[in-house]
Amino acid sequence: MPKTKYKRRYGDRKDGRQLRSLAPLYKMMPYIMRKRSDSQNAFGDSIEVTEIDRYLREKRAQGYKGMGLLHLFVATYVRTVAMRPGINRFIAGQRIYAHHDISVSMAVKRSLSTDSPETTIKIIFDPADTIFDVYNKMNAKIDEIKADTGENNTEELAANLFKMPGLVLKATVGILTALDYFGILPASIVEASPFHGSMIITDMGSLGIPPIYHHLYDFGHLPLFLSFGAKRNVVELDDAGRPVERKYVDYTAVMDERICDGYYYSTAFKYLKYYLKNPILLEQPPETIEEDVF
Repeated sequence: MPKTKYKRRYGDRKDGRQLRSLAPLYKMMPYIMRKRSDSQNAFGDSIEVTEIDRYLREKRAQGYKGMGLLHLFVATYVRTVAMRPGINRFIAGQRIYAHHDISVSMAVKRSLSTDSPETTIKIIFDPADTIFDVYNKMNAKIDEIKADTGENNTEELAANLFKMPGLVLKATVGILTALDYFGILPASIVEASPFHGSMIITDMGSLGIPPIYHHLYDFGHLPLFLSFGAKRNVVELDDAGRPVERKYVDYTAVMDERICDGYYYSTAFKYLKYYLKNPILLEQPPETIEEDVF
């Protein structure tokens, strides 16, 4: 199925196109619930990881060093967007937009120590990306950050802003918010900002704790915060009534309810869990890529 050729129209933004065919009630919601922090819903689920662990061990043995649950969750999200592009929408200026790309933000420590500085990276993906594409893009970006002891563009932007006196900084952030509202925030700031993108993810399992329900930010336009936690052991009964020990991973999502309805979200989360349980399907590009409405 050929992709519809997009032509930018008045009212579109550099980072997304305005959705004009939505029902009037959808278009009203950003005016009723004006802040992202007022519009967030939370969802939690868990998945048994015995087969997932086996799959990841096989991939590591094949040379994909360090491939883990973080790569799998991101690859699964990218594939879910290919099937349900509505979760890749965002609200800005009381309008609903579809992202031009899939951009995922995450926090990365330069080294695994308590005094190591933490930075935020943003990686751009394509709906056709396989788990191997996701692995290569993520590792390339993470290796770049760990090898460079200087500031990346996100840190440089924060450092420059924080040189200002407090009141000036507060006014500057207000101006940036206003520019973002009207879609005229400089592209360099949008590119550097971890608050502008499709999704932000955090691996709480690497810290050995359960996932958190993390709030959405009013600055920027991130519509989804995904978190997953450490593996936990559970004793259950098998089909024959015998006790068996299984491992689970819990994951949570906090989402902007204004971008799509509950039924749409539910089908997206079903796709997410389906691909988590069947990671081999992520090794090939999707047969079809759904395009969001216009």
